[in-house]
Amino acid sequence: MFDYSTLKIIWWLLVGVLLVGFAIMDGHDMGVGTLLPFVGRNDLERRVVINTVGPHWDGNQVWFITGGGAIFAAWPLVYATAFSGFYWAMLVVLWALFFRPVGFDYRSKIHNAAWRSTWDWGLFIGGSVPPLIFGVAFGNLLQGVPFQFDTYLISTYTGSFWQLLNPFALLAGVVSSAMITMQGGAYLAHRTEGLIQDRTIKAAIGAALLMVVAFAAAGVWLQSIEGYRITSVINANALPDPMSKVVVREAGAWMANYARQPLLWSLPALGIVGALVAVLLLRLRWTLSAFVASSLSLVGVIGTAGASMFPFIMPSSSMPAASLTVWDSVSSHLTLSIMFWATMIFMPLIIFYTSWAYSVMRGKVTAAYIKEHEHAAY
Repeated sequence: MFDYSTLKIIWWLLVGVLLVGFAIMDGHDMGVGTLLPFVGRNDLERRVVINTVGPHWDGNQVWFITGGGAIFAAWPLVYATAFSGFYWAMLVVLWALFFRPVGFDYRSKIHNAAWRSTWDWGLFIGGSVPPLIFGVAFGNLLQGVPFQFDTYLISTYTGSFWQLLNPFALLAGVVSSAMITMQGGAYLAHRTEGLIQDRTIKAAIGAALLMVVAFAAAGVWLQSIEGYRITSVINANALPDPMSKVVVREAGAWMANYARQPLLWSLPALGIVGALVAVLLLRLRWTLSAFVASSLSLVGVIGTAGASMFPFIMPSSSMPAASLTVWDSVSSHLTLSIMFWATMIFMPLIIFYTSWAYSVMRGKVTAAYIKEHEHAAY
């Protein structure tokens, strides 16, 4: 049995793994949705694009659901505070996601150009809006979120929805959107051929280069943003109490972990190098290797955000002492232990099933296949 402090770190890592899994698996079908109206120039080509992800997009939702469930169970204060502060942003994500199941299932049921075009743009919204909002949310976390606790640990959000749309957060949104589009493009290039593949490769390369530039710019900008630092002694095995610490804000604080652990610089390097390698491999049309390189880039970008903020999860700009961290926003020792062993059982099953499903559905999706399966394909 792990002690309490170890479980707190383990669950910080596991939530990170779930976020990476969501970005890689659910991210690539969102990226395909983002590219759909642009790489498919007619109904047949768009059906080819949709059918590269249609059979398994809903299975990938397990990463999204599991990630949200893990945050709810492992970090209840983070879950409650985030859904209060980011309420309207979360609703925008939810509304955008509504287009996905309906779009996939009903888009090709009616032979009507206006009907199908409408759902094509619906799938675009469902694929492009969530990554943008998630990126904006991370940008706000790095700047601090205006919330505070009262004596009963009831959180109050003092900002507004429009306040979330600040320049740095929008830049983080560009990073997120571009990397998900790159991921979707690498996957789509692997599953298609001909003109669709040509257009997809160009779009994926453009997205990868945009991500590299935006990610580097965000990294430079981050050094001048006031980060957060705990100045009091932390008892890692203590019961959660977010008001028991002293926190100060200072410029460059988010870079402190890199100074203490220089090996962490490998994460932003992986984010940039992975994307550039993906560009090279896409040019060579080594599409499967490009998808792997793109996935590693996502690991680097998300890992960079986590490494920069550690141990903070949700800093507070209006009451720094109320900032939620790995040490003081978690569930009980027993809850974390039960969740850990449940994860050790079910995570391998999810990975095994997903690997099997993708091995069955491997291969190119072609126009000939769509014509042959006119009434069965998406």
